[in-house]
Amino acid sequence: MENRDVMNNKDKLMQAAIDLIAERGYHGVTTQEIAAAAGLSEKTLFRHFGSKQNLLESAFDRYHYAAEMNDLFQGGLNGDLYEDLLRISRTYHEIMFRNRKMIKISIAEGHHLPGFRERTHQHPQQLKKLLIDYFTEMEKRGKVIHTDHEQTAVSFMLMHFGAFMNYIDATDTTVLNVSLEQMIQHSVQLWTRALSP
Repeated sequence: MENRDVMNNKDKLMQAAIDLIAERGYHGVTTQEIAAAAGLSEKTLFRHFGSKQNLLESAFDRYHYAAEMNDLFQGGLNGDLYEDLLRISRTYHEIMFRNRKMIKISIAEGHHLPGFRERTHQHPQQLKKLLIDYFTEMEKRGKVIHTDHEQTAVSFMLMHFGAFMNYIDATDTTVLNVSLEQMIQHSVQLWTRALSP
């Protein structure tokens, strides 16, 4: 188990890397600049992560949504389709907005770093599995109609990812005169109507 100082140093380095790479690109930032922004030495960066790519990958593993969404599905849902989908949607957008710099990095840099894109795709793959398992269980309980649960999960995810991309750079809270919260509530109402027996 790592001590608190080591964990704090790693968090500082990961956050500095995310901030600088989101602003200037992966190749526009040096490990020395990342370490300086974190208030640490470059030697400390290399001791903890070994390379800039390992640092960035560790940041994605630490801050992306997979663990938080897993916790939600394991204990934060109550079996009411509307309430559950609303909670899943709001949690997804809260996490994605908090991690918007990482998402931008993933989109901009994913093709240039060997293995990085595959690693970042693990998070949506895990969310897809959680949704498939949820819809399957809800069907067993008679609360969701029989359908292709994988297609349902993918459609649900793509709708929300598209919404996130629309709102990610919005200077106000609305795009196309609809707030994110209005979009979430309306879409969940439609999904609940469509999936309920």
